[in-house]
Amino acid sequence: MKKYDLIIVGAGNLGTFHAYHALLKGKSVLMIEKDSEPVEATVRNFGQIVPSGQAIENWFEYGRESLGIYKNIQTKTDITVRQNGTYYFASDDQEMSLLEEMRALFKLQNYASTLLNRKSCYDRFQNLNTDYYKGGLFFPEEISVEPRTMVHRVRQFLIQDFGLEFLNNTVVKNCDIENGICKVQTSDNQLFYAEKIAICSGYEFKILFPEIFTQSQMKICKLNMMQTFPMPEIKLNGNILSGLSIRRYDSFKSCISYNKLNTPDWQKPYQQWGIHILFKQATNGSIIIGDSHEYADVCENAKLPISIDMEINELILKEAKRMMDLPNWKIQNYWAGYYAQAANDGVFEHDIAQKIYISTGIGGKGMTTGAGYSRKRIQDIFG
Repeated sequence: MKKYDLIIVGAGNLGTFHAYHALLKGKSVLMIEKDSEPVEATVRNFGQIVPSGQAIENWFEYGRESLGIYKNIQTKTDITVRQNGTYYFASDDQEMSLLEEMRALFKLQNYASTLLNRKSCYDRFQNLNTDYYKGGLFFPEEISVEPRTMVHRVRQFLIQDFGLEFLNNTVVKNCDIENGICKVQTSDNQLFYAEKIAICSGYEFKILFPEIFTQSQMKICKLNMMQTFPMPEIKLNGNILSGLSIRRYDSFKSCISYNKLNTPDWQKPYQQWGIHILFKQATNGSIIIGDSHEYADVCENAKLPISIDMEINELILKEAKRMMDLPNWKIQNYWAGYYAQAANDGVFEHDIAQKIYISTGIGGKGMTTGAGYSRKRIQDIFG
């Protein structure tokens, strides 16, 4: 019988970086994934790593730490990291005031940013519609990755260089503690043993711990995103975020002027569906555009519509076209992403007998903050 220091259930971003930090500590790790590879939120997002959008008092630091982790791994193997920075573009005077205040707040954090006037915005992105923006704010340290590639390359790096053991297409049906040892049983009745277990399987942990799941007060969020056909003649070097993003992201809530924001009538449907506009150009030249946010209680996730809502997508495209002038707006595919969100917009943690550690509900900030947050969680597990 082989016993591991840590068994991780779930091979998404959180599970993978739990493995990364445990392996750095010299621990033996087995990671188990129910599918052939992760197929949920980890691969259904923009791949924008933007600490500048996170709550300054806590999640920003996890994001900044994640930047360092991504960049460090990139020096060892290609995980698609591109340090092309993040741009926020203000569409009115109120949003521009927030950008000015945000620059001052991040200066206190010793986090580099550059305020851009209208001419500087146009010089950098000539496809921006000049009627849209008042100015911008640029964060040069931030990065983008290809989400459908990145986590798999990190996993392969951990397998090859650190001895991670990975078992896919395997459903864990029970986690238990016997005589101080953790036991994992799979649906095909394999048994695995470990000193500790980390549950990082999104909202799928309802199969293992239904009572804890029911009481978690988490919500499930559905997002709508889309992707154009490749446009190699366009160069969008950087993560591009809109005035609606400025109004939505947690970091801006620290600004004195945030509570003075007015919501124009035309924005109310956007507010209803949690829409803010993001652009990110993939390495093949296509442009990913989104997104929206629909919520349901964790025990009522079936109430979220299974269809792609074209009314929401039309709202997204309408504002995207107001912001950007592209050669064409032909969309090659639409998709929905789903993630679990903790009740306090933080993360859901639950520990059982200091042996089994559940971490989920990190919400839409998982790609940006998960690598740094996972280090803290491994510290919780091993001290």
